[in-house]
Parts: sequence; C-alpha cells; structure tokens
Amino acid sequence: MKVSGKKVLVFGSGISGISAVKLLEEQKTEVILYDGNEKLKQEEVRNKLGNHSKAEILLGRLPEELLDRLELVVLSPGVPTDLPVLQKIREKNIPVIGEVELAYEYGKGDVLAVTGTNGKTTTTTLLGEIMKRYQKDVFVVGNIGNPYTAAAEQMTEHSVAIAEMSSFQLESIVTFRPNVSAILNYTPDHLNRHHTMEAYIAAKENIARNQTEKDYCILNYEDAVMREFGKKLACQVLYFSSQRKLDRGIYLEGKDIIYKNPDEIVVCSTSELQILGVHNYENVMAAVCMAAVYGVPMEIICEAVKNFKGVEHRIEYVAEKNGTVYYNDSKGTNPDAAIKAVQAMNRPTILIGGGYDKNSEYTEWIHSFDGKVKKLILVGATKKKIAADAEKCGFKDYVFTDTFEEAVLKAAQLAGPGDAVLLSPACASWDMFPNYEVRGEKFKEIVNSL
Repeated sequence: MKVSGKKVLVFGSGISGISAVKLLEEQKTEVILYDGNEKLKQEEVRNKLGNHSKAEILLGRLPEELLDRLELVVLSPGVPTDLPVLQKIREKNIPVIGEVELAYEYGKGDVLAVTGTNGKTTTTTLLGEIMKRYQKDVFVVGNIGNPYTAAAEQMTEHSVAIAEMSSFQLESIVTFRPNVSAILNYTPDHLNRHHTMEAYIAAKENIARNQTEKDYCILNYEDAVMREFGKKLACQVLYFSSQRKLDRGIYLEGKDIIYKNPDEIVVCSTSELQILGVHNYENVMAAVCMAAVYGVPMEIICEAVKNFKGVEHRIEYVAEKNGTVYYNDSKGTNPDAAIKAVQAMNRPTILIGGGYDKNSEYTEWIHSFDGKVKKLILVGATKKKIAADAEKCGFKDYVFTDTFEEAVLKAAQLAGPGDAVLLSPACASWDMFPNYEVRGEKFKEIVNSL
C-alpha cells in the first residue's frame, strides 16, 4: 500500500493516532488529524504532534466536502467502527484501515501476536522477555502501551514484533498476518462497543484470519468455541490446557508444565514460577508454546519463564501496613479478570470495586467471593449497579464511597492484621481516570502514604 502523496485522514488523536500521523508524515503523506471531540484544544493536539509536523488538525464536526478529497482513512483503536460518519466515508469508497494495519504495512520482520479478554499483557510481556533472550531486534508493541506505528519504521527483516492486540485493533485489519498468533480466552467485555458476544469473538478471531499453513495459532483447549474455531483454520493449531493432558500442545499435569510436540518436555514446575494462579499458568503456557513453535530453544524459554516477575497493575504486591497486605489489580477491568484476582487471594480480603460501565454483569464476580471477601468497597459510576447484583446474590457486606481516595482509606480502616486489601475493580477506569495505569498508580500512592 503506497501512501506517499495521498491525502490521508487519521481518525482519533490519542497515542495511536499521534503515532500514525508521525509514520504517515515520514512517508511524505498529506495528513489530516481528526477528532470528533470538540472540547479538545488545537494547541494541545499540536503539542503532541511536535513542531515539525505539518498535519492539519480538525476537531468537532467533520466537513462533508472534505470527503471528496480523502484517499485513505486510518482509524485509532478507540474509534467505534459503526459511527455514522464512517458509514458516509465507506459509501464514498474511501478505504478505511486501522492503525495496526498501517503499522503492519510498513513494519518488517516477523510478528507474534496475542489476544484474549484477559492475560494479554502478561503473556505478551513474558513472550517479549523470552524473545529478547533469543535475539536482539525485538519490539513489544500494540495494546500494551507502545503503539505499533511508533516502532514500525525502526524494524528490519531481522526484527520480531511481539504484539498485544485488542478486539478494537483487530476489528479493522485487512492483511495483518502474524507468523504465530494466540487467543487466550473469551469472557464478556466491551459489549458497549461490540454489542454482542458473537461480534466480540469475531473481532478476536480476526487475529488468525490471514494466517496460512506456514503459520501457527495457539488456542485454549478449555473453550469449546475455540476448539471449533481451530478446526476451520488454514494454519497449524496447537492448544494449551490447564485441565487435561493433550496429545499435542502444552498442558498442566500436577505442578508440571509439559510441552509435547511431538516429544514430551517438562518446561518447569509451577512452584518455580514467580506469578501465582491457574490463569497465570495458562498465560505462561501460551507464551512458551508461541516461542517454541517459532524455534526458540527450550533452555532459553525455561530461563526466561523462571525469572519472570509479572506485570505492573496485575495482582501486584504494593506494601504491608500494620499487618495488612495491599495488592494492586487495577488491570482487572472486567468481572472475569477480577474473579481471577479474588481467587488468587490467600487471606480475608477487603475488596475495592467499581468504575466505568461497560455493560457488564457482576453476579458471577460476587459469587466468586465465596466467604473470602469480608467487605466490598464500591466507588464510581457502577457502584449502585454492582450493589444491586450483590443484593441478588445475598451479599450485603458492601459500602458506598464518593471518591477513589475515600474508597482506599475506608478499606484501610476496615482491614486488620492478617487481611488483604485488593483493588480489583471489575470495571474500566474512564469515569475517574484516563486509564487503569493511572488508577493503579494512585492506589499505590495512597497506600504508600498510609
């Protein structure tokens, strides 16, 4: 896809949109950066681009007459693909691609890509650590916080991109084709954007859409939808399982993680890992399998796995204060992720939950408390919705708070020696914070000041 000399609209002025503009300008393209948020200020957006950028900036309503001049539209992941303005753009036969597709067009080398509702960041980070021990030219990109477009120009034929892919990013791919892909799991998430579970799963499945018999896709055997999906793929499929022994793939047997393809190799014991919980063992299995089929020697994989300490904001130990241990799981942005965090706790827990509403249901999360959660501290836009679900489940040990700081201080007040305070909101952060990282940092700041 040649864009040099074309007039390209980049839709969305977040971190991915800014990176896309910079990549396009390096290709000598005439770029317009557009954002429908009319409250944004031109000067602030211009500062993100840098003084050298010649991109035009448009905010608010997109002039219809502009459409006649456009030759390509690049969507940021945060922009819903069903907006009326995008329908008008498509009616004019203007190609619409995502930021990931643009990066893939200009990036060189191989791609190993990970998606799934939960565990993406842990799996991607671990896979990145494995690959960095194997070769020098490794880029960890995508939904993990480093836009793919920001690294694409630096890639060579010898590069490997380890890409965390969200459903938003995968919705708008065209030719994106990873050498190795993985889908970790499906649980309800982002239904305010995708509307149905079927549409959400279809977006995730796009990760393997263009793969061929030369490529690999790693899937979770314990998901019936994935087992059926695996039968339809043109690429080679391997499964991972935490529940059963597999004829081919990677599985948990007792405490041992075993890779069988075709020879049986014990990768490590879970007692040698520095991350806890069956969900994390599944993340490890997916990363190990991806690296192994790519050709990384098992001794390098084993060493990286045993030294991996996990990722920030995911069941992250913060501090012990007056006998109470504090854990930051701000990345628990949906009920399923938050269930995993509750299950990982090994002491009575004061749980902080609530935030932005993604049309989730919370009853399964409440049921997972199973006598372990002493008190639920609720905050944010969803607090009354969660309370209603708690009442349905017969759980009445909850309290409302008005601010995030009040929630953390209330949890500290209610916790005693031998307890845990866990921030695992089961909701996105966008009602109070720009992202889950800022929420997690604020939690740690308050805890460390106690």
